[in-house]
Amino acid sequence: MPSGKSGSGSSKLDRVIAEANRARAERERGYRERALKIRPWICTRCGREFTHKTLNQLTVHHRDHDHDNNPPDGSNWELLCIYCHDNEHSRELDHDAWMKAGAPEPAGPGPAKHQPFAALKGLLEGKKTKGPK
Repeated sequence: MPSGKSGSGSSKLDRVIAEANRARAERERGYRERALKIRPWICTRCGREFTHKTLNQLTVHHRDHDHDNNPPDGSNWELLCIYCHDNEHSRELDHDAWMKAGAPEPAGPGPAKHQPFAALKGLLEGKKTKGPK
């Protein structure tokens, strides 16, 4: 008799999982179709262009990682090729593992110090004061 209970329990679990998978697939179809209508078919990271033939390799990435946050203007989406999308999530997993290991937040490169146009104002003012000859 116990096997009957586990069978019905697993059957219920199977139904719940199947329904969750159906709901996820339906949600993905909706935002993917909308994203492909309002965004150019270009990977935001690498710039690769896609056609109808290769469109299955273009994914919709949620910037805030919340798949339920799908504003009508698409402001939470970016289109990424499958390679850049995998890279994005790998970097996220690496960061999470780094933080879980107790490592300090990695330091970024910091603000740029080179100012290529620093002398431009002086040059422009110098030309103004000299005037035409």
